[in-house]
Amino acid sequence: MKVALLISTYNWPKALELVLLSVQKQSILPDEVVIADDGSTESTKFLIDRFKETFPVKIKHIWHEDIGFTKTVILNKAFQNIESNYIIQIDGDIILHKHFIKNHKTLARENTFLFGSRVSLKQVYSKKVIKNKITKFCFLNAGLLRKTRAIYFPLFNRLITPKAQNSSKLRGCNMSYWKKDAFAINGYNENFVGWGYEDFDFAQRMINNNVSAKRIKQAAIQFHIYHKEAPKGNTKIGDAIQIETAQNKKIKCINGIEKLKA
Repeated sequence: MKVALLISTYNWPKALELVLLSVQKQSILPDEVVIADDGSTESTKFLIDRFKETFPVKIKHIWHEDIGFTKTVILNKAFQNIESNYIIQIDGDIILHKHFIKNHKTLARENTFLFGSRVSLKQVYSKKVIKNKITKFCFLNAGLLRKTRAIYFPLFNRLITPKAQNSSKLRGCNMSYWKKDAFAINGYNENFVGWGYEDFDFAQRMINNNVSAKRIKQAAIQFHIYHKEAPKGNTKIGDAIQIETAQNKKIKCINGIEKLKA
């Protein structure tokens, strides 16, 4: 089992630096780090190049021109540059618990994808975290929201069984799946405009293809650096795609890794 850590980012190198610092401190390292960059400026490239010099595993920086929010497009490009057979997907504003990679690897099963939650950092505390480059947190910390999510007890996951249904709790910032399952559904649907629905649709199509969903609790913990939420994309388009995917049990999107005929 070879593992790729897939990180999506856009123009926030100070946050990405903390992400990469937390990756370096993992109890089990990924086999490769692939950064899906949706058009960041040179400052992000400089940061990644600096990390490449001493990073313990290979870093690939997949970039395309900034033409607005096109996360689905850059993720599909990143898929094509991943050599590993298992993918752990996070965002570029997520600091990882030291056993994050280990937990995803341990819980991975065939015909199953995993999704976890995140612990949010308060706004003022997030500024301190960035300034002092903090990557380690205690669940008693006053700067955390929803502190119980930061309690580490991985054995709890023995009680959780995979389900053949999607979840409103699913977030693309904490997912893992087999590469073959992502390619079987043709990756992300590039018809999504803006932020807000693409991860749910991606997961639903895997479920439609007989891949079960398992939620992770009290393990694979991550800490989300505060920022203002980006405006959602075209909700009418997103709603229509989701309804079609669910009702018609759609597996492959047309506008994905490969451009298929309708």
